[in-house]
Amino acid sequence: MDILCEKTSVTLGGERIVSDVTMKAIDKQFVGIIGPNGSGKSTLLKCIYRILKPSSGAVFIDNEALQAMSVKDSAKKLAVVSQHNYYNFDFTVQEVVLMGRAPHKNRMEGDTQQDYEIVYDALQKVGMENYSNRIFSTLSGGEQQRIILARAVAQQTKCMILDEPTNHLDIKHQLQILNLVKCLDLTVIAALHDLNIAAMYCDFIYVLKDGEVRAEGSPKEILTKELLKDIYEVDAKITTDPLTGILNVVYQSVIRNTNLKN
Repeated sequence: MDILCEKTSVTLGGERIVSDVTMKAIDKQFVGIIGPNGSGKSTLLKCIYRILKPSSGAVFIDNEALQAMSVKDSAKKLAVVSQHNYYNFDFTVQEVVLMGRAPHKNRMEGDTQQDYEIVYDALQKVGMENYSNRIFSTLSGGEQQRIILARAVAQQTKCMILDEPTNHLDIKHQLQILNLVKCLDLTVIAALHDLNIAAMYCDFIYVLKDGEVRAEGSPKEILTKELLKDIYEVDAKITTDPLTGILNVVYQSVIRNTNLKN
């Protein structure tokens, strides 16, 4: 499945947040979006998963305009794992993951044995199969995020949008979740803060700053000390693992003594 944002702009409260961004993800490619806080990463992704409507430009899924699709049809094509998940009711874990089956059902259609098998398989994949009857709100932030990923897996789409999905996870579960997503063989678009994670998993990267695309290319083309200085205003040393060929970003800090006044 191919995703294209064409000259996409978003204006909120009179302020231009995203400005004429053109970005694409071709079938089964893992595309990362990086950039400092406030650069427009999440806003751009919200246009793709229909929380926001672009002020101008358009989003296409396999050459079909997203706004021309019903919400149900687009939900059959792409799933979302975002960084914040709030529920006002005490759903069980199983009930939360079953929500991923909703786009595949007709109105008033009940859950089938196949649905429950898909849900169990999704929970197994994220290592949470023993939590089916737990109340979602009682889980830790990291556990909740794994359940939200299971819900997206149960949705059985060909594209997944990850909006800073690993914020609440320790490094083990960050790697576990991104390994799983990578192995699902889907088209993936992910907003990421951790540049080493981006180097490990992304096939292609877009760099946003002030709502504009400042650079695009493979991790080796993008993750340079010059670009990190320009975009993030930090000094960094970039090395390459001789065994894997994966880049490693090491930040360099100068600590200065300062007199703090109360």
